[in-house]
Amino acid sequence: MLALLELLQSGGTRTVAELADRLGVEGRTVRRYVNHLIELDVPVESVRGRYGGYRLAPGYRLPPLMLGEDEALAVLLGLVAGRRAGLAPAQRTAGETAAAKIRRVLPKHLALRLDALLETLAFTDRPGDPEVPDAGVLLAVAEAARSRRPLSIRYLDGEGRRSTRTVHVYGIVAHAGRWYATGEDAGLGAERTFRLDRIADARILPGSFEVPAGLDPAQRLLAAFATAERRYEVTLRVHATVGRIRTVLPAAVARLEDDGATVEDEAGDDDEAGEDAAGEDDAAGDGTVERWRRVELRVERLDWLPAALASLDRPFTVERPEELRVLVAEFAERLASYARG
Repeated sequence: MLALLELLQSGGTRTVAELADRLGVEGRTVRRYVNHLIELDVPVESVRGRYGGYRLAPGYRLPPLMLGEDEALAVLLGLVAGRRAGLAPAQRTAGETAAAKIRRVLPKHLALRLDALLETLAFTDRPGDPEVPDAGVLLAVAEAARSRRPLSIRYLDGEGRRSTRTVHVYGIVAHAGRWYATGEDAGLGAERTFRLDRIADARILPGSFEVPAGLDPAQRLLAAFATAERRYEVTLRVHATVGRIRTVLPAAVARLEDDGATVEDEAGDDDEAGEDAAGEDDAAGDGTVERWRRVELRVERLDWLPAALASLDRPFTVERPEELRVLVAEFAERLASYARG
């Protein structure tokens, strides 16, 4: 079938007899291959008459595509992941039709094995149905970020206020089923995070801008979540490694400080190393040693924090608020009563 497609792409009208001879098959096999191509949305046209046959629609070009087992698996799993990443309904439909096309041209033994994987595959997180970005908006934001050109957007914020803004987009981040753009609001001269599903229109403007050196859009997004306005401002001091703290209070929830400096979490996940070196100076500065660390977070509710802090199984103190100290003491008393009971 790929050989047939290559012959048709060379141009002109090819008779059934010519195609059958070049492919070494019978005429009915050629017609079957043509029907397969049409099912894959390749625009093969039939030309009637004495010199009739088959040809591709004018201007159509499609390079032959062959996938190995690993490649086919990667593509199909990528389509599944895309549906879970919050694709819009139209994009989900496109992903499903693309998967169906790949499935139809796979060898039978491979198709059956991949079907078995996709039918038995489960995820621990059950995504809801979040608002998703328009495909045109998503592509425009991505192009503005890559070309470093200003972007004009019409935006609806969380309080229902509409505005038109000019944004210097640093990057796009997919987080927890939603898509975000991080960058600078040129009108305010300050960094902001925008949910792409709240952008009604995006238009690239003339000009250019520079992205700050060493900027990581994903880290900026997590930092924005951790410092967003909430009902309670909580400050703790915890004696633990960065890795241990992050298992309970991830970067999207809390900021860590060590001797007054914000702790970077890139190398601080080796909790075992921290336990072996407890009490030593963290000379490397990578967060793998147990020591007192300041933790700051902003939350709407405090009731989940006592159990989270208890699960750390490390010494901690509550600097503020007083309500959290009371909740921790009550939680500890309940645990003690359960143990006595």
